[in-house]
Amino acid sequence: MLDTTTYTPRLKADYKARIRAALKEEFGYKNDMMIPKLEKIVLNIGAGSEAVRDSKKIKSAQEDLSTIAGQKAVITKAKKSIAGFRVREEMPLGVKVTLRGDRMYEFLDRLVTVAMPRIRDFRGVKGTSFDGRGNYATGLKEHIVFPEINFDKVDEVWGMDIVICTTAKTDAEAKSLLKHFNMPFNS
Repeated sequence: MLDTTTYTPRLKADYKARIRAALKEEFGYKNDMMIPKLEKIVLNIGAGSEAVRDSKKIKSAQEDLSTIAGQKAVITKAKKSIAGFRVREEMPLGVKVTLRGDRMYEFLDRLVTVAMPRIRDFRGVKGTSFDGRGNYATGLKEHIVFPEINFDKVDEVWGMDIVICTTAKTDAEAKSLLKHFNMPFNS
């Protein structure tokens, strides 16, 4: 177990030491509070039709996402019944987890330095997946690229959505912030 009184995640220390000053110079902020920072990272696995057919699949997805994130994932349930998809109200359909603080920086570090390089035929992430308000969304086809997941014990390979929320006002500011965190953009 890490001693949390003295431990600071590598990316958090880098943000405080180098990235804040670089962003302030790049965009000409007059106040330190204007400098964009990471707010939260939301991870989501939509189990969909597999969860409808077999309720044990959602537990498997929850365990895998909890292992990746380092905190317990929450099961998401259907809000409405949709007969065409064989979904009833309150039926579990996926799992999600919201990371903030040190866990958020640790996850981003593992994502950029360990998981993304393990993706087959990886040429970077799209640089256009911003929402106009400084938030970035991307996805992974396989959750098994994370080293925490034991490949031999995986019964199902899940796709995974990753949303990185920042305090940036524009997409250009958010993209610059993520570039400083070594996010491998392809454009």
